[in-house]
Amino acid sequence: MKKFILISFVLILAACDTTKNIPEGHFLLDGFRIEHDTKNAASDLAEFVRQHPNSTIPLFGKVRLGIYNLAGQDTCKWINRVIQKLGQSPVLYSPAQTVVSGAQLKKQLNNQGYLNAGADTVLKIKGRKIFVTYNLRGGIPYRIRNYEYAIGADTAMSRIMSKMPVKPLLDKGDMFDMGMLEEERLRVNNIMRNAGYSTFSKEYVYFKADTALNSHEVDLYLDIYPNKDSLPYPRYKLDSVTVISGINSIDNLAGIGGQINTSRRFFRNADTADYRGFKIIRGRNNFLRNSSIGRNNYLKKGAYYSDRNITRTYEAYSKMGAIKQVNISTRPSPKDSTGLLDATIMLLPANTHWFKAGLDGTNTAGDIGIAPSVSYQHQNLFNGSEQLSIKLKGAYEFISGDKSGDAMGSNFYEYGIETGLNFPQFLFPWLKKAWREQPSASTRFSVSLNNQRRQEYTRQFFNLGVNYSWTTKRNRLQHGLDLLDVNYIRMPWVSGSFRTNYLDSANNVLLRESYSDKLVARTAYSITLVNGRRFTALYPAYSLRFSIETAGALPHFATTIAGAKKNEYAEKEILGVAYAEYVKGSIEYAATFYFSKKYSLACRIGLGLAQPYGNSAVLPFERRFFAGGANSVRGWSTRSLGPGSYKRQGTSDFVNQVGDMKLEFSIENRMKISDLFEFAQFIDAGNIWTLINYEEQPGGQFKLGSFYKEIGLSYGIGLRMDLGFLLLRFDAGMKAYAPEKDQADRFILFRPELDNMAWHFGIGYPF
Repeated sequence: MKKFILISFVLILAACDTTKNIPEGHFLLDGFRIEHDTKNAASDLAEFVRQHPNSTIPLFGKVRLGIYNLAGQDTCKWINRVIQKLGQSPVLYSPAQTVVSGAQLKKQLNNQGYLNAGADTVLKIKGRKIFVTYNLRGGIPYRIRNYEYAIGADTAMSRIMSKMPVKPLLDKGDMFDMGMLEEERLRVNNIMRNAGYSTFSKEYVYFKADTALNSHEVDLYLDIYPNKDSLPYPRYKLDSVTVISGINSIDNLAGIGGQINTSRRFFRNADTADYRGFKIIRGRNNFLRNSSIGRNNYLKKGAYYSDRNITRTYEAYSKMGAIKQVNISTRPSPKDSTGLLDATIMLLPANTHWFKAGLDGTNTAGDIGIAPSVSYQHQNLFNGSEQLSIKLKGAYEFISGDKSGDAMGSNFYEYGIETGLNFPQFLFPWLKKAWREQPSASTRFSVSLNNQRRQEYTRQFFNLGVNYSWTTKRNRLQHGLDLLDVNYIRMPWVSGSFRTNYLDSANNVLLRESYSDKLVARTAYSITLVNGRRFTALYPAYSLRFSIETAGALPHFATTIAGAKKNEYAEKEILGVAYAEYVKGSIEYAATFYFSKKYSLACRIGLGLAQPYGNSAVLPFERRFFAGGANSVRGWSTRSLGPGSYKRQGTSDFVNQVGDMKLEFSIENRMKISDLFEFAQFIDAGNIWTLINYEEQPGGQFKLGSFYKEIGLSYGIGLRMDLGFLLLRFDAGMKAYAPEKDQADRFILFRPELDNMAWHFGIGYPF
C-alpha cells in the first residue's frame, strides 16, 4: 500500500502542469538535441551547451519541477519556501544562451579539425514550451600531412627531441585536433622536465600550421619560444641531496630561505651521515636505517633534474608504512644558481604501533554469523619499515537446515591466529644487491592457525608461507611469487554418524578429499600487465593476467629419497599425512573501451585449467574452480553453477559444484548518470567442468563435442556508486540459458522468474 501511494504521488507530480510558473512572454526550455555529421558522441558535445533543461527522472519526467510547482506563490509562508527548495525552479528559454551555445559547439568542431564547420539552431514551440535542436555541419576535416620538430632557439632542446625513441602523439593522417596538440605539448613538457629543465612549462611550446594547401591538409611544425634573456633555458643538475629523517612536524624545520634551523630541539643532538653520495640528518631517534633510506631515494648527486625521479622517490617512501608524510623541495645551489640544484627530502614518521578491534557480520550462503577480531601491527620493527602483524579472530555461525540429518545443519564456531612479517625488500640468499634492494620489492613471511568446531567434527588448519612481490616496467608489470605455501589440514575428531553417512557412504571420493587430512605444499607465480588509462575507443585500458602453480614437488622429493608409506587409498604419506600433487594455471584478459566521458564498454575473457596427478585423484577442494557470484556469471549465486550440466542436490551440495576447468566471458556497458552514480547492463557466459569423469558429478566432465551446450548465459543490470576512494556495486543477474536444467528447458530467456535471479553486492568493478 505504501509503495502504491508513493508511486501515485510521483506520477501526480509528473502530471502537473510544468508551465504553471512560466511568466507571460517566456517559454520553458523543454529540452535540446544535437544532430551532427562528425565522429563525436552527442553526450560529449552536450557539455558545450550553455543552457540545460530541468532535470528528468526516467519514466517519471521532471519530478523536481513538479515539486516546485506544488508550492504557492506566497513566499512569505515557510511551507512554500521549503517546497521550492526541495524542487527546482523552471528553466526559462534564453535566446542569448542559445546563440552562445551554437558558437561554442562550432568552436569545438573547429578545435577538432573541422575548420569549415557550421552551426544552426531550430526552435520547436509547443504551447509555452520550447525545444532546441542544434544542427552541426562538420564537413571534411583537416588532417595532418607532415609533422616536424622545428626548434631553432635552443640547440640542446632540439638535440634532445631528435634523440627521443618514443614516437610523437601526432602522425600523418591524424585529424588536426587541438586536444591532441595540447597532449603533444604536455609530452614535450614532460620530456624537458625529465631532462634537467626544472623551470620549463608547456606554455613555452607552440605550433606553426600551414593550412594553405587547399586540400584539407596541414603541415605542422613544433617550436619552443626563445628564453626572455635570449640565453638558453637553464638545465639543472643535482648538487647536494639531504634527507631529514624522523621529524614529527615540518614546523620543526622553520628557518630562513629553506635553511634548516639547528637551534630547534630536534636538531640539538643531530646525527649527520654521508651515505651513497647524499647526506642523512637524524634527530634524537634512529627512525630509519641508512640502507632503507638509500634504497628508496632516486635523487642522485650529479644527475639531471627529473620530475620522474622526484615522483618515484615520493611513491617509494610513501609505500613505507613507517612514514606518514614525505616532502621534497629543491632550490638553486649557492655554488652555481644557474646550473645546480640542492634537494631536501623530509620524512615524517607514522605511528609505530597500531591497534584495531572489529566485529563483523557474516552471511555465507544465507547462514548468519558474527566474527570478532583484534589486530596489532608494528610499523617499523627493525627500523627499516618492516611490519609485524598479529591478528586474533573468531567466528560463530548459525547454520540453517535440518540439523538432524544435514551435515551442514549445526551451528559452529572457529578461532585462530594470523601472524605476518613484511620486509620492504627481497630477502633471499645469493641475490645480487641491485635486485635485493629495488624499492618495489617486498618479502612476506606468514604463519596462521585456525580451529573449526562443529557438532560433527573438529577441523584444524595450519599455514606457512613465504611470498615475494615486485613491479617492473614503470609499474606496468606486477609480479607475485609464492615461493613456499604450505597448508596442513587435519581432522582430529569426526563423529560416528558423520563418518557413516558422508565419508564412508558409497566411497565418495570428493567428500573424502574435502574432509580428510591433507598436506598441500604449493609454489605459484603470477604476472599482470596493465597499461595507462586512455579515454578513447582505439586505445583501451586493459590488463592481462597469467598465473601458474604446482603442488607436491617438495613432498615428492622427500618421499623419493627417504621412502614413504601408503595409506588405504594408495596415497603416499609424509609424516603420516597424504600430500597433494597437481598443476594449475589461468589466464585472463580484460579491457575497457572509452567512447566518451559518459559511455564505456568493458569486456573480459578468462580460462583456467587444473590437473591432479601422482598422489592425487582429485584437487584439494580449496584449489578447484567455481562459477557464479559477483565476479563471475552473475545470473547464479556464488558456487551454484556447474560443473557442466550437473544438477545441484540440495542447498548443501557446494562440495560437488567445483571443477578442474573454467571458461568465462563477460561484456558490460557502463553509462555515467552523474558524478556519483553509474548504470550498467551486462551479459555473462561461462561454466566450470571436470577433466576427469567423477561419479559424484554426473554431467560435469568436459567434452569437446558438447561443452558449448553447457555454457551458462545470464544478463542483468547494475548500479554503481562512485565515492572517489571506493566504488560500491549492486548487480542483479537473470538466467537466460541454464545448463543444469533438462535439455528442453534450458533456454529460459523469455521466462524470467525470481527463482532465476541472483542479487550481488561488491566493491570495485567486476573486471
